[in-house]
Amino acid sequence: MAQVLCHLPKIRNEKLIVGLHTSDDAAVYQLNDETAIIQTLDFFTPVVDDPYMYGQIAAANSLSDVYAMGGEPIMAMNIVCFPTCLPMDLLTAILKGGADKVAEAGALLVGGHSVDDNEPKYGLSVTGLVHPLKVVSNAGAKPGDLLILTKPLGTGILNTALKAEMLDRDQVNDLMNTMAALNKEAAKAMQQIGANACTDITGFGFIGHAYEMAKASGVTLAIESGKIPVMKGAAEYAEMGLVPAGTYANKKYIRDKIKYSPSLSPVLEDLLFDPQTSGGLLISVNKEKAQDLLDLLEGSLDLPFAIVGEAVEKKQWDIIIG
Repeated sequence: MAQVLCHLPKIRNEKLIVGLHTSDDAAVYQLNDETAIIQTLDFFTPVVDDPYMYGQIAAANSLSDVYAMGGEPIMAMNIVCFPTCLPMDLLTAILKGGADKVAEAGALLVGGHSVDDNEPKYGLSVTGLVHPLKVVSNAGAKPGDLLILTKPLGTGILNTALKAEMLDRDQVNDLMNTMAALNKEAAKAMQQIGANACTDITGFGFIGHAYEMAKASGVTLAIESGKIPVMKGAAEYAEMGLVPAGTYANKKYIRDKIKYSPSLSPVLEDLLFDPQTSGGLLISVNKEKAQDLLDLLEGSLDLPFAIVGEAVEKKQWDIIIG
């Protein structure tokens, strides 16, 4: 995808606060001294069989890009690809799931567009608002910052196990709830404290998105792999070989940008590159503010979160995994 995007014209405009050049989560355009709009879109094929839950997860994933920029979503539109050969009540359930998640975010769902396609796909185009001086991009990490991850890893591996019908009911519920959880409260806490940089963790995996932050910020991110929160059962299924193909593509993409610890286990390496669906935020925050942010997250998040590393001065490697 990067090879395709590099051929697009470089857009330079004094009102465009965030564009293509940092591989950020969304674009940000300044309207006036007090307001900037955030614009993003995302959609994907079903990751679960339940159409209502699929709609919830896809919507949460789309909304996450606004949260990662420090913004508040205000409006969304459906993006729908759906085969006419399937029952329309399935589409109704997908759209209901998305609508309920948009309402939970406090935004308005105002329509959308649909096309006939061989495979269902669903997501949202989302518009958000943020103060121009409070935009949080992936390009602001500073040496000495601590890195906080707000959701555990493992959704890609667990989804692979789910397709193989290997998850028990509790694991299924945990997986669904994790993917459908909004990053709303984490974004609020981040804005209240004042983070330097942020990205959400999705298809490129934890290390892929951390690399984009490191590159955009001109720093190296030192990751403490032993502190990464991991979903229950994910390591065991990875050890069994239930690893999505995207994991290997993610490794190949940035393998020469990373220094690995000799003690890093293959299973943990797979988890670090596991493509996430609607993952958490990776927040880079000044060390002196980190505990205040953790305290706010403790009072608002139901999922595991942790300090997982530190930004340091740029070295030979973009990522150092310890």
